[in-house]
Amino acid sequence: MAGGALLLSACGQSSDEASKPSASASAGAAQTITYAGEQEFNSYNSTAVNNLVNSTAMQRVLAGFWYYGENGVVTPDKDFGTYTKSSDDPLTVNYEFNASAVWSDGTPIDCDDALLFWAAKSGKVKGFQIDGSSGVELTKAPDCKAGDKKFTFEYSEPFADWESNGPGAADLLPAHVAYKAAGMSEADFIAAVQAEDAKKLEGVIKFYNEGWVIEGGIKDLSLFPASGPYKISAMEAGQSLTLTANDKWWGPKPATPTIVMRVISQEEQAQALQNREVNLIEPQPNPDLLAQLEGMQGITVKTGDAYTYEHLDFNFDSSAFKDKTLREAFAKCVPRQLIVDNLIKPLAPQAQVLQVRTKLPFEADYATVAQGSGSESYGQPDIEGAKALLEKAGKAGMEVKIGHNLPNPRRTQEVQLISDSCGKAGFKIVDVGDEKFFEAGGPLATNSYDVALFAWSGSAEVSGWSSEFTTAKECSEAGKENNNGCYSSKEVDALIKKLNGEVDKTKHPAMIAEIEKALWTDLATIPLFAHPNMLAWDEKLQGIVPNPAQSSMTWNMDKWSLAS
Repeated sequence: MAGGALLLSACGQSSDEASKPSASASAGAAQTITYAGEQEFNSYNSTAVNNLVNSTAMQRVLAGFWYYGENGVVTPDKDFGTYTKSSDDPLTVNYEFNASAVWSDGTPIDCDDALLFWAAKSGKVKGFQIDGSSGVELTKAPDCKAGDKKFTFEYSEPFADWESNGPGAADLLPAHVAYKAAGMSEADFIAAVQAEDAKKLEGVIKFYNEGWVIEGGIKDLSLFPASGPYKISAMEAGQSLTLTANDKWWGPKPATPTIVMRVISQEEQAQALQNREVNLIEPQPNPDLLAQLEGMQGITVKTGDAYTYEHLDFNFDSSAFKDKTLREAFAKCVPRQLIVDNLIKPLAPQAQVLQVRTKLPFEADYATVAQGSGSESYGQPDIEGAKALLEKAGKAGMEVKIGHNLPNPRRTQEVQLISDSCGKAGFKIVDVGDEKFFEAGGPLATNSYDVALFAWSGSAEVSGWSSEFTTAKECSEAGKENNNGCYSSKEVDALIKKLNGEVDKTKHPAMIAEIEKALWTDLATIPLFAHPNMLAWDEKLQGIVPNPAQSSMTWNMDKWSLAS
């Protein structure tokens, strides 16, 4: 994941102009652009391994009806297809794939692909591992037939974010690959999905969850066809992913024929950029790195806002933090202001402690949601208060394992600051950072931590964070969706359901404020700070448009060009 953020599904609306890919490469342009990230692409299905790096890499490989365009708003991709709302009661949205739309192996993109998306995302066919079903679960299975280019989502009730609820960039996966791997015919697959028959779909479900997860490189490229302007052409395990122009893409051709996504540790990215081993980096921001980049010649450095925030999540499944008294004691000793002052303000002087989880300081309604939320009780460390609670619970000296991804210098520093402060209250903090923290079967998935330190990357859409706080179907890797710590509250479930069904967006701030008060009362998680966005690239590189949403800067990679 770029920046060690996890992905949240969500959305918004932008100009068509910003979404248009460039024309073919002009004379004098380089044939290859190299992008560096600190984590390795490891799943073509970005929900099977819910790391931001996977969605980032697939932004222009797996196209969809919409994407997060300039300024992070939902932008229809009219090259891929069209969608329109035809009714408010019941809410009905009609989708149509481009008549020329085919996978890079020549297979038409049509009904079966829509049905695979629906089967997984709706939650009505049990067993699919997904990152949240907000909205899709309100729809019926599309009543389409083999070869149909049109399908419809009819909702049982209103849904606020319907514009971003259909298949977007990196969402739509090739059904023909999955059902063939399971030994099914197209007709049998379509019938089984429309009957919601999980038994008949067992092989498809297993392939969906596991078949596109990559370990040790890609062994069979035929399993990974493209539906966008680029396709996967090669992968060197632990080193790089190579994307080349998709000759079956029916829209405008990419400006640069080849994009190489290299895996380079954060500590080495700046030097690689200076040496022009890479042309573009999007690292985790830290003060030392920013100073290093700003001192380089011929490099453009940009910082800005992002829909990404850092937080501490309690393990409600298998740790002592099921006890609210212990959560309160820990929250009282976490030095949130010191973390921001030491690690974030040198990058973004206007940075502040994040008071809520569902809005960020640069959003217009942040103050409305944050005021009186309950965060003020934990503004500064109360060591004596924390110590008293810990002793009252008979837990003085309690060990707390804080899990996070490695290597990540800033998170290691965050854990140290927490250790210094909470150690005075009687907690024994243990840093259990792990290189495999976000991987399938890793610490976050298996809840082998007491407190998890990571970031969510999302968008402005309200439904994007629903699955983070909605009670999980089951506390397992496949059943948690985005609720990694398995937090549960019937009150919050009801409030989120009400919010997601409210189409009048002027009512959202007050509704979100009510949710935040409940989350602070429960101490569901501890928000820390909004991530400042930091990008750096060779000044000869054109077409780079920073994006605050989870699509990251790769949202328009088919427009990138580099003077040779």
